[in-house]
Amino acid sequence: MKIEHNSRALFYRTPFGAAPKNTSVTLRIALSDFGIPTHIRAVYEFDGKTDFVNMAYIFDVSGAYIYEAVINIPNKTGLLHYYFDIASHQSQFYYGNNEENLGGIGQIYTQLPQNKFQITVYDESFETPKWWKNSVCYQIFPDRFSNANSDGSFLSERGDIIKRAWGDEPFYKAEQFGGKYLANDFFGGNLLGIEQKLPYLKELGISCIYLNPIFKAYSNHRYDTGDYKTIDPMLGTEADFKRLCKKAEELGIRIILDGVFNHTGSDSLYFNKNGSYDSLGAYQSLDSPYHEWYRFESFPDKYESWWGIDTLPQTEENSESYQNYILKDKDAVIKKWLKAGASGWRLDVVDELPDFFVKILRCEVKKQNPDAVIIGEVWEDASNKVAYDEQRQYFMGEELDSVMNYPLRNALIDFLNLNISAEDFDRRIMSLKENYPRPAFYATLNFLSSHDTERILTVMGGKSASTKDEQSRERLSFEEMNTAVSKLKCLISMQMLLPGVPTIFYGDEAGIEGYADPFCRKCYPWGNENTDIMEYYKKNIHLRNESNAFRLGEFETIYKVANGYGFIRYDSCDSYIVLINPGTSETFRIDVSRFGINELEGVFHRECYSSEDGIYFIQMPEKSVKIFKKAE
Repeated sequence: MKIEHNSRALFYRTPFGAAPKNTSVTLRIALSDFGIPTHIRAVYEFDGKTDFVNMAYIFDVSGAYIYEAVINIPNKTGLLHYYFDIASHQSQFYYGNNEENLGGIGQIYTQLPQNKFQITVYDESFETPKWWKNSVCYQIFPDRFSNANSDGSFLSERGDIIKRAWGDEPFYKAEQFGGKYLANDFFGGNLLGIEQKLPYLKELGISCIYLNPIFKAYSNHRYDTGDYKTIDPMLGTEADFKRLCKKAEELGIRIILDGVFNHTGSDSLYFNKNGSYDSLGAYQSLDSPYHEWYRFESFPDKYESWWGIDTLPQTEENSESYQNYILKDKDAVIKKWLKAGASGWRLDVVDELPDFFVKILRCEVKKQNPDAVIIGEVWEDASNKVAYDEQRQYFMGEELDSVMNYPLRNALIDFLNLNISAEDFDRRIMSLKENYPRPAFYATLNFLSSHDTERILTVMGGKSASTKDEQSRERLSFEEMNTAVSKLKCLISMQMLLPGVPTIFYGDEAGIEGYADPFCRKCYPWGNENTDIMEYYKKNIHLRNESNAFRLGEFETIYKVANGYGFIRYDSCDSYIVLINPGTSETFRIDVSRFGINELEGVFHRECYSSEDGIYFIQMPEKSVKIFKKAE
C-alpha cells in the first residue's frame, strides 16, 4: 500500500502555498495497492469547525489511482488545516503532514493525525512595501557604531554611567558595574556619527538602516524606554534625527526605528520608580495619569514586569490612554517619528503584544504613511505562531509586513555547519515559502547576526565557550578564521540572493567576532576591518541590487543532494543559478532544461558552460559557492 500527497507539488495542490480568502484550492491524493476504497475524504478544519469533501477518482498514473477534491476557502482570514481520511472494507488510514510538520510529502497514520497540512488564508488586499523588498538593510546598535566627536567625548555628561574607550570589551560582570548588572557602560556612539558614515553605507550598497532603540533610557541598549518622545541625549536631539533622515534620504537610504511597546523602563517618565523625571509616575501614585498603563498586583512594589525583570514593568495594552499615547493621538509616538522622517517600525517582542494592539498599530501607521514597513520580532514560523495559547494573526493582512527570519538563520547555520543535509535545509525554507503569503515571504528580514545572537563569524568558527569569562577572552585562531571566512562567504551569497530583505548587523562586514550579548555588541572597528569579508559583501550586495531577479523574482530549488544545494532566481529579464557546497569537493549535476538555459557564465569567476539539453556537471570545491548567469 502506498498513499501520497505533496502539499508543495502543483499536481497535488493547486495553487501553491497560502491562499486569499474566498478562493478555492484543488487537492489530489494518489493511492497504490490499496484495494477499492469505501470513501476518500479531504477533511479540513477552520475556525474551530471541521468539515470534509468527498474525493472523486479522476485517472490513474503508473498504477497509482488519483483522487481529487476542491476545498472552498472561507471568506475569512485564518489557518485552514487538512488531512485525508481513506477507508476500505478491511481498514482505515489517515494521511497528514509529516512528523516535522514542514509540509511537502506527508505520511500515513492509523489514527487521526496531530500534524495536518496548513493553508494560510489571508486578505487578498495584503501587500508589503515594494521599497522594503528592494532593500538591503543595515542594523545599527547606536552606542557602538560611530562617535562623531574625533576626541571620543560624549554628547551627554550623565553622572550615572560608565564611560568606556572605543574598542574596549563591553562589561559583562556584575562587579564591573559595582555589584549589579546595569548595562550602563557606554562607548559614545551617536546619531551624528551615523550621519557621517552614510557615504560608507551607500558605497556598501545599503538602502535602509534599522536602528536599535534611540529614545531616552537608562541603559546602553535602551530597551528600557524612559521617554518615547525624546531622543536620548547621549545620541543627540530630535533635530539630529530629522537631519539624519533627510541626509539618508538624499542618498536613497531609509531609516527604521525599534518600537518597544510591551514594557517601559522603571526609570521612566511614565513609571518613575527612581524619581528621575519631573512627572507623577505610576509607581509614585494611584492618581498618576500613567497608573492604568501598568499591572500592579500590590501597589507599588509588586507589578508585572517583562520576564520578571523589575526594571522593565510591563504595559497594559488594553488601556485606552496608553493606546492613544502610543498609537492613536495626532502626536502619538508611532506618528511623531514617522513625521520626523522614519520609514517604519520594528516591533520588539511582538508576540507579547496582543493582536488587537498590533492591528490598531498597522491601521494608524498606514494612515500616516501607507508605504511604511512594520516588522515583528518573531523567532519561529510567524504564520502559525502560538503565544499565550492564542494563534497569532501576523500574516493575514491586518498586522505585520515582515518578521525577523530566525528560522532561515537557524537553517543556514545548521546547513553550513553540516548539521543538516541539503534536503533538510530545503524542507525548512520551502515550508516558509509554503506558509507565508508571497508579499510576506519576499519581505522577511533575513539576518545572520543581531544584537540578541552570537556574531556569525564566531558561529562559523566552531568555537564553544560556556562561561562569560571564556567568551570575553576567546578569539578565532588563524586556521579557524580561514575556515570561518570560507563558510561565511557561502552564507553571505545565500543571504543576499535568497528571497527576503538581507540585513547586515553592523560590523559583520568588518569581521567582528563575539558571543551573544554583550559580546556581539562591540564597537565597530574603524580602520581595522577585514577587507576580504568586506569586499565579498560588496560584490554580493551589488549583484542583488543590479537585478530584480534577486529582489522580486521567482525562486526554485534545483539541487539538493547530500551536502550540496542549488537554487535559481529568475524573472522575465534574468536567470541566475546559485550553487553552495559546505562540505568536501564534489561534482554537482544540475538540470535546468525546463528553464531553457543552454549557456552559463560565471558571475564572480570566469567559468562558462554550454549544454544542449540543459544538464551541467559543475565541479564544486570544498566550502565554496558559485554563481552563474544565463548567457545572453
